[in-house]
Amino acid sequence: MKKILVMHGPNLNLLGVREPGIYGRNSLASINEEIVLKCNREGMDCVVYQSNSEGELISRLHDAMNQFDGVILNAGAYTHYSYAIRDAISAIRLPVVEVHMSNVAAREEFRHTSVIAPVCAGSIVGFGKNSYLLAVDAIKELI
Repeated sequence: MKKILVMHGPNLNLLGVREPGIYGRNSLASINEEIVLKCNREGMDCVVYQSNSEGELISRLHDAMNQFDGVILNAGAYTHYSYAIRDAISAIRLPVVEVHMSNVAAREEFRHTSVIAPVCAGSIVGFGKNSYLLAVDAIKELI
């Protein structure tokens, strides 16, 4: 059975209370439950992980290389400036699907550039919690 890692970056632990007009009212726990259920229906094992720390996210990506077949990653604000996360994605040679709940292209200018996008298999943005569920479909096709 294929196994995927779903990673949530900084501040995503505050989903449901953080800017609900942008991110919705669903908690991270409820979103994770939906992701895991969808993965199970699609015949994949799924592990979810959240960290506010860049170094912990990088270490988890490194660990994924020997444990998972693919990664779904919402790197949060690190998306826009973390060359270290970009390098980790490139190094692990696993398909990574970049996810954002909001349409980053319609937000502040600093959010318009993703430094991780060039090393990801693709990006899904702007569909709220459904961005993650669409990413499950995408990663299934890649692994």
